[in-house]
Amino acid sequence: MKRLLIVEDDLSLANILGRRLTRHGFECRLTHDASAALLVAREFCPSHILLDMKLTQVNGLSLIVPLRNLLPKVTMVLLTGYASIATAVEAIRLGADNYLAKPVDTQTLLAALEMEGYFHTRQQDDIDDSPLNPKRLEWEHIQQVLNANQGNVSATARQLGMHRRTLQRKLLKKPVGESGYLK
Repeated sequence: MKRLLIVEDDLSLANILGRRLTRHGFECRLTHDASAALLVAREFCPSHILLDMKLTQVNGLSLIVPLRNLLPKVTMVLLTGYASIATAVEAIRLGADNYLAKPVDTQTLLAALEMEGYFHTRQQDDIDDSPLNPKRLEWEHIQQVLNANQGNVSATARQLGMHRRTLQRKLLKKPVGESGYLK
């Protein structure tokens, strides 16, 4: 049986995740703070960990290295309501296997948990370290700010310091790989 440790300070979300994932074959343990997370991890020896980035008193990023040192083969997924490219890169660099933005559906969560150490088993030459296209980065940043403003284009334009029509034109363009935008 797969053993899952859920480190989440939102009690209701932790309970919901625990119930959902129990139905999918996980034996779940919940903890709500950083100090208890290391103790429970040592006792429970999970095969998988769901780690919230914003815990009550500690940033979940600070738990990645101690948890990885304690359980080198664990599949670790960082959950956050404050997703950004910078924190995603930092989480993976510190040893997380995946990074998901809340809210997350069960299928996406299961797919992330079933990766079985995907990032840690990839060969170094498989990693593409070429920089992202600036247009792609801009589009991702706009999407993040738009999401934070719950889809309000006017509030997003004010926050980004651009005219609303300019923002609407940028939103109509779809990003593609390295070639920039595809109209």
